[in-house]
Order: sequence, then structure tokens, then C-alpha cells
Amino acid sequence: MTSAPPAGALRPFTIGPYRFPTNLILAPMAGISDRPYRALCRRFGAALAVSEMVSCDTTLWGSAKSLRRLDFAGEAGPVSVQIVGTDPLAMAEAARINLGAGAQLIDINMGCPAKKVCRVAAGSALLRDELLVGRILAAVVQAAAPAPVTLKIRTGWSPGERNALTIARIARESGVAALAVHGRTRGCGYDIPAEHETLRAMRLHVDIPLIANGDIDSPQAARRVLDSTGCDAIMIGRAAQGRPWIFRDIATYLATGVAAAEPPRDWIRDLLLEHLDGLYGFYGARAGVRIARKHIAWYCRGRAGAAAFRVTVNRTDSTLDQQRQVTAFFNEHPALEEHAA
Repeated sequence: MTSAPPAGALRPFTIGPYRFPTNLILAPMAGISDRPYRALCRRFGAALAVSEMVSCDTTLWGSAKSLRRLDFAGEAGPVSVQIVGTDPLAMAEAARINLGAGAQLIDINMGCPAKKVCRVAAGSALLRDELLVGRILAAVVQAAAPAPVTLKIRTGWSPGERNALTIARIARESGVAALAVHGRTRGCGYDIPAEHETLRAMRLHVDIPLIANGDIDSPQAARRVLDSTGCDAIMIGRAAQGRPWIFRDIATYLATGVAAAEPPRDWIRDLLLEHLDGLYGFYGARAGVRIARKHIAWYCRGRAGAAAFRVTVNRTDSTLDQQRQVTAFFNEHPALEEHAA
């Protein structure tokens, strides 16, 4: 049994043969953690950025959406790809194909709470079938070897069916290299605060690397979770939307105890414009403008006039007009208001 790591520390983190400079990870988020976004988060200190989930059904991989999710060209490694499904053989084959396409780590999704995923007994619905969990993990670990396999889960299907510790033991026995735990059950959705007591209990009984996820939305929260759980790393999801520099802020705080100041508005403006360029280049102008809308909303969150601006900017289908409106908004609305729309 390994001893718990130093509490609240920024430190190197290891998964299989890969040693990362920090213990900060970008969570896989469908429709969000695409290649341009992963690159930004890595630049600001995310040591690992897990891809959007990809179905294990390879017949779907011919779609434009799937092809982009499987595009790792020029991406800094190690590249981690998340797969989702319920059939052990199909999951194993998906792992092999992704590794052949350039992935270096395979992540298995058993945490997604979305209805369309759980309706086919995938994602967090798998937590209700521990025998199948074991079969899937064993098949993927064997197929991926020697590449590491990681697993992301919730704490259970419902508050009355929390079985994360049992799943963690199955993962360890199956050869899973690291386990990320979102501190809510599927039944909780995102409606109640995440709890990390479950992960603290897991730390006492499971000696594989553990990654905490859920409501880690500030440097102070990051330190609190590391202190209270003894986990090896933290995974940031929604808190990084429109704020990819949160990894830098967390790293600074964990290393020095000093909270970083809010970046200047012109710096945020320029970063958003760079992000937009990346989206246009990756998706093409037409799709890029549409996909950019949600990112613009997140970057503008908390600024005076943001609600009215979203209505206006969402009407344009032009890259140049979208960029012009973003520039004008940040130049005209410098003030941050805590309770603004």
C-alpha cells in the first residue's frame, strides 16, 4: 500500500510510464474538449487533456464529428482518448484502433450521466452491473497493453446505490492505471454539491492513482480537495469553460499560496480571439462560428451586458463579424460584475 501524497501540493503525477509535470488534468467534455480547446488548456498548465468521448461503435466513425474527435494531428502528447460503450469486445477493438491512430492512453467512460448514454446502459449506467464493468475493463486493458488504461466514474447510480469503492477494487484487479471519480451519483446530476468523502475512503483501500473531479472551481477548492482526500491529482471540467487559464491559477496557488489576479480584459479578449481562430481552422468557418458561440458565452460570463451581447452575437454566421463583435464587447464592457448576467 502506498502512502498518501503530501496534502494540497502541486507535484508530478504518473500514469503507467508517463510522468506529468503537474497533477492537473482537463476533464473530457463532449462537444467542448476538442483539439483547439485541449491545446489552450495544456498551454496554461493542464498536464493531461482527455479527448471528447468516442463511441466504441466503429460504424459511426465515418461521420465528420467522429473524424474530428479522432484527429490528434500535431497534438502534444501523451494523447488520451475516451471511449464509451457496453460491449467488451467492441470496447477492446475501439481501444486498439485508437492506439493505432496515435492515442497513447485509453480512458473508459463510466461516468456520463446523459440520458441518451444511460438509455443504452452505457456511461454511468454501467455502474449498476459490476460483473460487466469487470469484463469491459479486463478486455480493454488486455487489448491496449502496454498502453495504460484509465477509468472515469461517478460515485454510483444513485445516493442509495453508491458503489465507487467496489468499482475501484474491480479497476485495480483489472489492471486499470488510474481512476478519476466525480463526486456525485448519476441520480444527483449536477443539482447538488459534489462530495469527495467517497474518494477519501477509496484512498484508504485502493493503491492506484486517484483523481478527484467535481466542483473544483477555484485554486482554493483545488487545495481543499487535495488536502481532504489524499488524492493524487485533480480533474477540472466545467470550471475551465471560458477560463482555460484556471490551470495556471491553480498551479500558482498550490505552489505559492498566493491567488492570482483576474487577467486584464484585453488579455481575455485576445485569448478568446485566438481560440476563435483555432475553432474556425479546425471546424471550418460555418461550423466554427456555431461552435464558438458557447465558448464566447463562457468567456463573457460575469461581465456587464453579457446577456444582451449573447443574443446579438449568436445571430451572426460570419467569422469576421463574430470577431468584430467580440472585440467591441470587451472594449466597451470592461467591468466585471459578480452578479451580472
